Amino acid sequence: MIDKYTEKMQKSLDNLDREYNSIRAGRANPRILDNIKIDYYGTPTPLQQVGNITVPEPRMISIQPWEASLLKTIEKAIQASDIGINPSNDGKQIRLVFPELTEERRKDLVKDVKKKGEACKVAIRNIRRDANEFLKKSNKDKEITEDELKDQQNKVQKETDKYIKKVDEAIDKKSKEILTV
Repeated sequence: MIDKYTEKMQKSLDNLDREYNSIRAGRANPRILDNIKIDYYGTPTPLQQVGNITVPEPRMISIQPWEASLLKTIEKAIQASDIGINPSNDGKQIRLVFPELTEERRKDLVKDVKKKGEACKVAIRNIRRDANEFLKKSNKDKEITEDELKDQQNKVQKETDKYIKKVDEAIDKKSKEILTV
């Protein structure tokens, strides 16, 4: 009965993980390019589908498009994104060099991590509210008894607590990763 709400909570957590993967922590991580799309013959196409992305050094990403004509388009898309790195184009490939993060920048990133974590917690609590409203309506429509209502509400609360704890763990893990020099 509450499985679909548990599934929604898991999706919220998965979304948070994707958002955290796009936050750079001083090391080159090709996942920060996941949200960048380029105009490929009139179709918005993910960057990973138009070239080879490698990490030749710990703080560098290399993008080698399969078609040389895409270099300028890829370069513009990266500049327009909010990853905060200027690409360098050598005519064959694009390099993204990640500078060392300053202490101030690290603290800003940790604030951002916490803000995204809190937004995820709010989403999970909203799912709990929806589940409880569904259960109360089912009880009012005589589909479930008072005892079943209380039992199901307790299960919803336990699931909510479990997912909130997972979000807290994700926040701590990402914060430590960012603050580690």
